[in-house]
Amino acid sequence: MKSKIPVLLAALTLLFALSGCQAAPAEESTPSSEPNSEASETVSASSESSESSAESSQPEKDYTPILSLEDYPTVDGSTANLPLMALTMERAAGVEPDVAESAAYASTTAYAWRNLSQGNADLLLVYEAPDSVQEELQEGPELEVTAIGRDALVFIVNEQNPVQSLTQDQIRDIYTGAVTNWSELGGEDQEIVPFQRDEESGSFTLFKKLLIGDRDLTLLDPPEEFRPTTMGGLVEGLAEYNNAGNAIGYSVYYYISEMYAQPGLRLMAVDGVEPSYDSIVSQEYPLLNEFYVAIRADEPEDSPARKLYNWILSEDGRQTVIDAGYVPVDNTAG
Repeated sequence: MKSKIPVLLAALTLLFALSGCQAAPAEESTPSSEPNSEASETVSASSESSESSAESSQPEKDYTPILSLEDYPTVDGSTANLPLMALTMERAAGVEPDVAESAAYASTTAYAWRNLSQGNADLLLVYEAPDSVQEELQEGPELEVTAIGRDALVFIVNEQNPVQSLTQDQIRDIYTGAVTNWSELGGEDQEIVPFQRDEESGSFTLFKKLLIGDRDLTLLDPPEEFRPTTMGGLVEGLAEYNNAGNAIGYSVYYYISEMYAQPGLRLMAVDGVEPSYDSIVSQEYPLLNEFYVAIRADEPEDSPARKLYNWILSEDGRQTVIDAGYVPVDNTAG
């Protein structure tokens, strides 16, 4: 018996060595197949959309870079424009998608406008400036601003909510405190919990411009948990709110549909029209507004910012807006 032990041990050792060699490749590939951390959630859906659009356009069009990465201007803007920032850099500077996505940065709407005016950014891809910021911009340098795309203000509810559509007047009544229970709108006997954004956010700017105007919102006086500081925070708050079915909030269509969709939520129709890419293109959806490219007006013609601005207004730039998943507007420079 003793003479067989070394043979058995040798055989087992060889077996383990062989199995280890076979397992190694699978073990090495595991990290690359895992999804990225929380930070990638914001861009994952849009990245897939941009990549698929870019892949489908590759056989038809090769984009010639107009700038080197070293000369690329400092681009800032709104959170919902991050995918457009990334695809613009990818094509205009000829960099790989992962490099462009890592470099794309948005300080959010109000801060981006301030950064451009104060010289801390060279070019913006951005939504409309809040009223308070527009007043500040009057004191700064002249800006050159052109609409390049169209988005929509949308309202988000829990998918368990039986109300399928609201009129604009009903939404106003919710946010001015005139209507406080879903039963008044054809829903269940539940208190309406309206989530809001801070007054300098891009979505609040559209909300005020398109719906509220000068109406008083102070009657609601929501607690802090119903007034998140980020768009992602609002969407997460709606998805996690424990009294399922009675909360409502707002965002822009591109962000909630392409960048940060959450299970359990749906978009509310307004005046009987559901928000969608097609209803934004046709302008049937009633709550629409444009977004912009902006630079300082004194940018020289040969500056990187001016070159990128002109490229964005060219047919290549317009196609990039489309391929990034946005609705373009017809104002190309040729």
